[in-house]
Amino acid sequence: MSPDNLASLAYLGLLGAAIAGWFLLQNRDRLGQLAQQAVVWALIFVGVIAAAGLWSDIRDDVVPRQTMVGAEGIEVPQARDGHYYLTLEINGEPIDFVVDTGATDMVLGRNDARRAGIDPEDLVYMGSAATANGTVRTARVTLDSVALGSIEDEGLSAVVTDGDLTGSLLGMGYLRLFGRIEIENGRLMLTR
Repeated sequence: MSPDNLASLAYLGLLGAAIAGWFLLQNRDRLGQLAQQAVVWALIFVGVIAAAGLWSDIRDDVVPRQTMVGAEGIEVPQARDGHYYLTLEINGEPIDFVVDTGATDMVLGRNDARRAGIDPEDLVYMGSAATANGTVRTARVTLDSVALGSIEDEGLSAVVTDGDLTGSLLGMGYLRLFGRIEIENGRLMLTR
């Protein structure tokens, strides 16, 4: 630690001690109540940290992302950001998708393609797509299997993008396989 950092630390320590001393003197008649409040705030802080750390584990129980309705239907609640999210198994791997009715195809980001067993480095990017971030190159692929709950398809076409797509998009190339797509009261219903 440099001398400047040490001096800054000493200054902040003295300032903190002075503020804590003043606060204790002002509240010396209520030290028991002050201690109780400090414990409550410490527990709240620990609870928030625990919830933030466990959120990815408990998210699907607290805010379900998709629910099977009968053998051939899916119900998806609208997320807080206004989008609808689905998790499909692509070649046996769960991949999260944003439902995008403005996308023509099912679009896999590079990382999701790798997880599904497709090496983006081996693909030939001959196509292109216009996105909100500009034009990106795309490579067409055929997916061995696509499963959404109990609904399974084989040999579906998709594209892999070489752009900076952080997730994947579920476009009309997949959605058109459903006989009915309905959005009502914050719910997306897909029925075969």
